[in-house]
Amino acid sequence: MSEHLQHTGKVIFINSHAIQYFVPLYQYLNTNGIPTECWYCSDENVKGHFDRQFGTTVEWDIPLLKGYTHRFFRNRSWKPSLYNGFFGLINPGMCLALFRERKAVVVVHGWNYFTHIFVVMLGRLAGHRVCLRGESPMNQELLKSSVNRFVKRILLQGILFRFVNYFLFIGKQNKTFYQYYGVVERKLLFTPYSVDNERFLKAAAALDKNDVRKNLHVPQGAFVVLFAAKFIEKKRPMDLLRAFEKLSVDNKFLVMVGDGELRTEMEDFIKKTGLADQVRLTGFVNQTEIVKLYKAADVFVLCSGVGETWGLSVNEAMNFDLPVVVSRMAGCSDDLVQASSGYSFDAGDIDQLTSCLKRCRDSGQQYQPASVVDRYSFEQIAKSLKLILPAK
Repeated sequence: MSEHLQHTGKVIFINSHAIQYFVPLYQYLNTNGIPTECWYCSDENVKGHFDRQFGTTVEWDIPLLKGYTHRFFRNRSWKPSLYNGFFGLINPGMCLALFRERKAVVVVHGWNYFTHIFVVMLGRLAGHRVCLRGESPMNQELLKSSVNRFVKRILLQGILFRFVNYFLFIGKQNKTFYQYYGVVERKLLFTPYSVDNERFLKAAAALDKNDVRKNLHVPQGAFVVLFAAKFIEKKRPMDLLRAFEKLSVDNKFLVMVGDGELRTEMEDFIKKTGLADQVRLTGFVNQTEIVKLYKAADVFVLCSGVGETWGLSVNEAMNFDLPVVVSRMAGCSDDLVQASSGYSFDAGDIDQLTSCLKRCRDSGQQYQPASVVDRYSFEQIAKSLKLILPAK
């Protein structure tokens, strides 16, 4: 279908809750010719919530409910919460609402909750074009047991996927995952995992690196390594601390943004190794403030292991033309790590990680990460969605 046709109808996104990375996308679509709604299964995080992994109360400083139409549906679960597994979200009102809506494109994010499964099935029966946008990368799927994958062939390929019109893949590994479970090429649309590139590019242009470092008390001439993630096992922050200790360069400085259950272990390591003057643990930093840390840094590191289905902080950092060092286990690695944007390494390999950091420090290469991440944009998502909107 030509994207130049006039379109009618709208896109309805189905989300468990309001997600700070997704909201700017809905705002963008709504102001660029694609009427957009989001139906939420829970309002747990709208006014701030205690994040168990951060170990602190989180309240985002960007508006989560402005610039697009949204609806909250009552959760009828007997154990209602985002954090209570598959049956934590049961929203029968959402399923019924599908039959009252005119034909629309319904985008369901994943299949981790009861509501999501039934929206996929009932949405198709109600006459909507149902799209599935999950995150699963193939490299992590292959680590699962053959029994696990056999069951998925039955439940996903054999049942759930039959109700889906289009699969909106977020990157190369995710596309391969769908193909592994029998999805044909004509049903695959590229809707990359993206951040608000325009906002980050504006911030990068407006900030002065020397001024930011001075205000943050970051050494002016230092080689500054930045990490921004929860201090949990999946994110492997201890790997970076060990690599940083081994990094044999003068005047090095490490900023680790985040918080979580591993903080005490990290602080003990920093004290034991005498790195206290070279490492700063900032705690949680909100969306409008983290841009200053991206501007202050020289390289960004994502060293996550199994469970890192993408890593949107990499997208953010690349808008500041920061070279990135990313573990090959992360879902974004195959897409965003190129010769002009940085290096990848095997998750958990401290020597490889150290070597990548040293190459960033010593290579003298002019990296151009912003030109790589440009394709992973809201504009690309809009182009793909316009291909499947009903035409007048």
